[in-house]
Amino acid sequence: MFLPVSKGDIKQRGWDAPDFILVSGDAYVDHPSFGHSVISRALEADGFRVAVLAQPDWTDASAFARLGAPKLAMLVTSGVVDSMVNHYTAAKKRRGADAYSPGGAAGRRPDRAIITYCNRLRSAQRAAPIIIGGVEAGLRVFAHYDYWDDKVRPSYLIDSGADILVYGMGEHAILEIAERLSKGLPLDALYDIRGICYLAAAVSGFKAVTCESYEQVKTSKKAFARAFMTQYQNQDAVSGMAVIQPHGDSLVVQTPPMPPLDTGQLDAVAELPFTRSPHPMYQGGVKAVEEVRFSIIHNRGCYGGCSFCSIAFHQGRAVSARSHRSAVEEARTIAALPGFKGYIHDVGGPTANLRRPACNKKTGMCRRLCLTPEPCPKLDADGSDYLELLTKIRGVPGVKKVFVRSGLRYDLLMLDKSGKLLSELVKHHVSGQLKVAPEHCADEVLALMGKPRWAVFERFQRRFNELNKKYGKEQYLVPYLISSHPGCTPSDAVRMAETLNRAGFSPEQVQDFYPTPGTLSACMYHTGLDPRTMKPIYVPRSPKEKAMQRALLQWRLPKNRGLVLEALKQTGRTDLIGRGRGCLIKRP
Repeated sequence: MFLPVSKGDIKQRGWDAPDFILVSGDAYVDHPSFGHSVISRALEADGFRVAVLAQPDWTDASAFARLGAPKLAMLVTSGVVDSMVNHYTAAKKRRGADAYSPGGAAGRRPDRAIITYCNRLRSAQRAAPIIIGGVEAGLRVFAHYDYWDDKVRPSYLIDSGADILVYGMGEHAILEIAERLSKGLPLDALYDIRGICYLAAAVSGFKAVTCESYEQVKTSKKAFARAFMTQYQNQDAVSGMAVIQPHGDSLVVQTPPMPPLDTGQLDAVAELPFTRSPHPMYQGGVKAVEEVRFSIIHNRGCYGGCSFCSIAFHQGRAVSARSHRSAVEEARTIAALPGFKGYIHDVGGPTANLRRPACNKKTGMCRRLCLTPEPCPKLDADGSDYLELLTKIRGVPGVKKVFVRSGLRYDLLMLDKSGKLLSELVKHHVSGQLKVAPEHCADEVLALMGKPRWAVFERFQRRFNELNKKYGKEQYLVPYLISSHPGCTPSDAVRMAETLNRAGFSPEQVQDFYPTPGTLSACMYHTGLDPRTMKPIYVPRSPKEKAMQRALLQWRLPKNRGLVLEALKQTGRTDLIGRGRGCLIKRP
């Protein structure tokens, strides 16, 4: 049964009012891949009454009163994807579709949805506390660089007027908040809960560190970089401290991270009574669920440390995983769903082949990365547990094939001395194409990205091809690549095109670097500094140069010929123009 979405639904359940009303920028999809469903189902399982207000008309304040007033609080999220990323490409062009809206229709949520939703709620629900969360809020706890406005904006707590911000994976934090609110405690009695942020005149209860103020970081790029590193280095649940950032006369306070869910807790969340489908009020369906309908999330967290990824802020670097029993039971549930044709599309998560902690260290995650620039000698690269899980799911009645489509760390696969996981992946779990993410080929750029050296990918490619030949498979690698990442010079971009051409890759899709809040790479883009060393780095900024770098990765497309030719001349690489085997541009 779906949660109530109307006053009629609320009345039918015999409620006088819900305890919480959850406002979501996404359509209401009751599936464990959608944060609004996970939070609402977790609250329901703890005995709280939750109603869902999905994609309300933000131009009409009365739309936010449609379900009445909650007894305890309003919960607000922009959805699974940041609303600005949802709306705009890396070139800041408006997208024409929204996979998280009914029928793929664009324009069903506002820009910076949380700010707008909270402002409307203050008009419609003056008395109810407002608690915000999800990716969009969690990556804007502090003053942050806003790519779309090209300026530093204050914390979302300031712009939204929310009372509490829950960051990270919020099940435990929201349940603790709910318990205390249900006892009639005031908001300031919540301030010792981990995994939350609030505005106050002072802070107590946790060991804290203060970073540079909003007023400092909006005028000084060095101050911004220093503040970012303070925030970045306190995202570990074991070693992280509370972080304070002054905003005028107020303090934005982030309490230390909530510990990640353990195996039993992850199992309990995955086994909540999701219908696994969009609400039936959507006649056109919701496209985003089709990507995950027949997939299984088996883990959380990632110690990979990619600079352009926000997982360190959202899920954390500590890895936790579900039990085999729970994941296999979900496979049985999927196998019984209408429309299932025998194919589990993915058994993954942030990084598919992570199920164990990085090592047996008990004092939290190290500040150095586990995999780059060189793998830590203490790193546990054993892939046997993931292989065993895949094998068990493959044996579920009705399951013909189990594929792995979400990110695989190929460098970790190459560190597994037995080689069994890679061998079995090639033999059983690749659907013709295996997507991996080398991202670049220039080692200097890869170091800034937090990715392994290009030679590691080349070794992986050779081994992948050898295994395909051994098993008589015709399967191919599809590399994910990023153009115009900070540190990538025009010459680096040419070198990447040259390397890809030599390796026989012809990328169909390329991601132009997108500086989203909460990432090391976005800090680099804004400041022109590597915040880890404070050394200056080159940053491609102009639309023309970014277009050139992107065109170089798709040099074979006729529409890109002019830009590629211009880039080769600018960088003095006219040797790549001609009839030779390694040339990117053929002379007429």
